[in-house]
Amino acid sequence: MSPQNNVPIATLQDAYEHARLANVHPAAWQNPKPADCYQLVIVGAGPAGIAAAETAAALGARVALIERRLIGGTCLNTGCIPSKTLIRTSRLYADMRNATHYGAQIPDDIRVDFAAVMERVRRIRSHLSRGDSARRLTALGVDVFFGNACFTGTDALTVNDKTLHFKKAVIATGARPHIPSIPGLREAGCLTNADVFKLTELPRRLLVIGGGPLGCELAQAFCRFGAQVTIVQDMPLFLGKEERDAAQILSDAFERDGIEVRLNTNVVAIRMENGQKLVDLVSDDYRNTIAVDAILTGVGRSPNVEGLNLEAAGVDFAAGDGIRVDDFLCTSNPHIYAAGDVCLTYQYTDTATASARIVVQNALFRGRERLSALVIPWCTFTDPEIAHVGLYVREANRQHIPVKTFTIPMHDIDRAVTDSENGGFVKIHVRERTDQILGATIVARHAGDMINEITLAMVAGIGLRTLARVIHAYPTQAEAIRQAADAYNRTRLTPRIQSRLRRWLARNTP
Repeated sequence: MSPQNNVPIATLQDAYEHARLANVHPAAWQNPKPADCYQLVIVGAGPAGIAAAETAAALGARVALIERRLIGGTCLNTGCIPSKTLIRTSRLYADMRNATHYGAQIPDDIRVDFAAVMERVRRIRSHLSRGDSARRLTALGVDVFFGNACFTGTDALTVNDKTLHFKKAVIATGARPHIPSIPGLREAGCLTNADVFKLTELPRRLLVIGGGPLGCELAQAFCRFGAQVTIVQDMPLFLGKEERDAAQILSDAFERDGIEVRLNTNVVAIRMENGQKLVDLVSDDYRNTIAVDAILTGVGRSPNVEGLNLEAAGVDFAAGDGIRVDDFLCTSNPHIYAAGDVCLTYQYTDTATASARIVVQNALFRGRERLSALVIPWCTFTDPEIAHVGLYVREANRQHIPVKTFTIPMHDIDRAVTDSENGGFVKIHVRERTDQILGATIVARHAGDMINEITLAMVAGIGLRTLARVIHAYPTQAEAIRQAADAYNRTRLTPRIQSRLRRWLARNTP
């Protein structure tokens, strides 16, 4: 039992955890003897650091990679991999409870084996850790160091009292969960993504503070395992960046699942009484108290800039905002770059790896690759998923870009109907009087996979007119994209063009 939580947390490492740690931080690891000077030193071995190391080493550079804790960073160890594993199992339980809708019969008393659920998380995480192992990186030609990195000048740093000199460096130290300043929260204890996957028993009552992607994903998953879940959001909306109709569809799904969502509500104090956490909530002038067994916070992340002695390196930073970089991802020191969550607004694994590749090109090969040139998709992996790429209409309006939107509801898509997954839509925005795609939002069970086709079209400069000519396998839910493109084509048939076609057909049809 953790001293800060009244829900059991795993303390003993099973075989899966031993295997994972043997990959991402071997107990008997001996740091190599440093080279005289590295062409690239990378601080932080999360997705950005690994991508930079692999790319630079493949291109022939002498590379050192430094990690303080676990290779793989948040994504492998406490983020994407364990959370999506957990979400997949929670969807299975939701489908089983809804089996009669599919014409299937199962027992009414479905029992959730939460310990087995979490064992699966550990098993899959351990399996995937092989791809991020220290030995694999070493085999690629990367010198892997474990320890705390500290800059001693503009072209040198130390790790465990060893000095590494470099021509160029990359800071990719990532970010950590932000703990809100709520009276009594630290004393009562809370979970974050850093420790929620260590749970061995399901909390009976769970409070989720924050209605962002992390909070929404885990709230739905734990609810589907049988927890009584309440989300508290201090704004009038959750998923505040997304389009309102998209968030409303998810809100309806939460209501069906049994999640209580409290908007415009603040947590003002927390205290322990009789082994439970009492949480004081205020919404407008209404104040009430709820009792919970566990609290999960998901209110943002703080860049990891402490302890690096960035001042000695001549690198500008701010504790809350991270390292300041230009559009080429260069810091105030022309020899030092940054990549990933420590410097980016969009804190996604795919963006971190893309930024790392930009850094390698710019740092080692005098490239001029720009961060602003990236087309960045993202997805909230709830059920249904909400995926987006490019501009929202409100952003286009602020930039005075005329927009036309084509929306296809999923209940018009045959495969969505046969799958009983017909809640949602595909919405594609184009520049008015053209077929240039400016952005898109997809709400569907597989929206994260579907958004990639539109992202590719935007990167390649492919418009809706061309997408209409792409044959989509039938029946698939991605056919909604083709139907949106067909809707665009129909707008090209103006009354004047239709009149000309009728006259041509009248003259030329036998």
